[in-house]
Amino acid sequence: MAALAAMLVLCGLPQRAGAAPLVADTIAQRVQACTGCHGSDGRAASDGYYPRIAGKPAGYLFNQLVHFREGTRRYAPMNRLVALLDDDYLREIAEHFAALDLPYAPHRPAPATPTVEARGETLAKRGDPALGIPACAGCHGEALTGVRPATPGLLGLPRDYLSAQLGAWKVGNRKAAAPDCMAQIARRLTPADIGAVSIWLAGRTPPASARPATTLAKPPPLECGTVSGKPARDAPPVLSADAVRGEYLARAGNCAACHTARGGRVYAGGRGIETPFGSVFSTNLTPDTATGIGRWSGDDFWRALHEGRSRDGRALYPAFPYPSFTRVTRADADAIFAYLRSLAPVRQANRSHALRFPYDSRVSLSAWRGLYFRPATFEPDGSRSAQWNRGAYLVQGLGHCNQCHAARNALGATADSPALAGGMIPVQNWYAPSLLSAAQAGVAHWKIDEVVSLLKTGVAPQASASGPMAEVVRGATQHLNDADLRAMAVYLRSLPNADIPPRPTPARSEPAWTALGATLYERHCAGCHGSDGEGVGGRYPRLAGNRAVTLDPPANVIHMLLEGGFAPATRGNPRPFGMPPYATLLSDRDIAAVASYIRRTWDNRAAAVTAFDVTRYRGDVRE
Repeated sequence: MAALAAMLVLCGLPQRAGAAPLVADTIAQRVQACTGCHGSDGRAASDGYYPRIAGKPAGYLFNQLVHFREGTRRYAPMNRLVALLDDDYLREIAEHFAALDLPYAPHRPAPATPTVEARGETLAKRGDPALGIPACAGCHGEALTGVRPATPGLLGLPRDYLSAQLGAWKVGNRKAAAPDCMAQIARRLTPADIGAVSIWLAGRTPPASARPATTLAKPPPLECGTVSGKPARDAPPVLSADAVRGEYLARAGNCAACHTARGGRVYAGGRGIETPFGSVFSTNLTPDTATGIGRWSGDDFWRALHEGRSRDGRALYPAFPYPSFTRVTRADADAIFAYLRSLAPVRQANRSHALRFPYDSRVSLSAWRGLYFRPATFEPDGSRSAQWNRGAYLVQGLGHCNQCHAARNALGATADSPALAGGMIPVQNWYAPSLLSAAQAGVAHWKIDEVVSLLKTGVAPQASASGPMAEVVRGATQHLNDADLRAMAVYLRSLPNADIPPRPTPARSEPAWTALGATLYERHCAGCHGSDGEGVGGRYPRLAGNRAVTLDPPANVIHMLLEGGFAPATRGNPRPFGMPPYATLLSDRDIAAVASYIRRTWDNRAAAVTAFDVTRYRGDVRE
């Protein structure tokens, strides 16, 4: 998917008109995406919620980033922001902010009664032994400025933030690795105690030197868990030649993306896949005999891919993309099965789907299959080269590209739509652009090496991967060998051109609307993309003449402004530049104004965006 890669919050003073952005290739510049909410250099912004991260212990910051990425700590903007970054980059980001030694923002005491102040001070300094509540100072240091390597300071944080985090621990919305000491403590706190300790902590002036302590005067009262990177994984097995090939093919099909819950064991299933008809939960593909595929045969697995039926003959729901996988060869299916059988078994029961009536009916599923599915095989084109046919097989079969890049009808089928002609991705509200149109995502005019670069690294001179396509690059295409990537490029470049006429555009926008968009663009975007939308090669994309900006419908540019994010961290681009999420910083009207401005300025001639468009496409991106 050719789409925007990164827009960063304006750093420093506004650019003079026509000036090229001055962008240094530093870690500070790469992570400016964080400062949109956390303030300049990681100091908390003035809205009373986002915490200061500058000077926090590196181990603590790294642990939180991993928890956000794995979904064990939930805050939607952060979950989306770091979802595609690996441990090495997260550790570098954590170390960058931990090394900052900056003065705290001006202190603003929280009003409180003497009784509340006294209770808060007692809890912070001495705890409440009768309730089994240890003092905050027992773990966070006598000065409450944190302890290296992984215990954060509690001073200089907004009251709302402190209260919200303690409340999240108490009700189980925030979790940590076992033993989860903060959850134990928070469950013992009353709502009044949470308010009192939050007010007291927020009311303290941080000391002049608020760096974390190196040690505690005495052992902490509780043992707390931590993380050291990704959740524990089993030691890699010694694979047969077939299983090695199967592992490669499973990556090509991006099987782990659906069959691994966030923060869960790889291939153990449990990920909820949202559809317009309800939620479908992926199954356990490890060789556990009770809950996985331990009792399956190669014939059973082949039938699942080729016919869309489970071991017991039940029809599978097409959230499992068997309309594409039906073209996978038997030899490749056997290799993937050999790989899955080599995994360590995980005992994890499969979850029941949560579909609405009548879509939960087997009769309805049978009717859908009768209308829209027939088992098929991949038929090579004898007039084409072996390389072209290999690319066609990967795109049409294992890659299942048409499952996103085609429009769906009211029953969720792509059968009525031209293959790869583009369509909205259900529920996610991203638009997978047409691979047949030069005005959208067609690559017939690209060089083969440029297509390979996009699939392998997530970035190319003309485009970068974002949204759902960024997940595909991170989980699948970056792992393919150059021969297969080139084959895919050859096939994609050969697709027939079928340009899509753009929506009619108004002759001009209202002057006030244009002025608002221009002001917001200069404030938030020009520092990296330039006042003339020229971008910075290899870092921030050009917006003038960028077809990702002018796509119709405008869903993707709206999502990028709302969600921000990083391009996927890949071996070819391990430290991508990032963009802050503006969902909490700008209103729907503001998002519409800046989107309209970049879609209708310079050489861009796309339709304007309305506040209704933003509301329509944002979906569940509310925070």
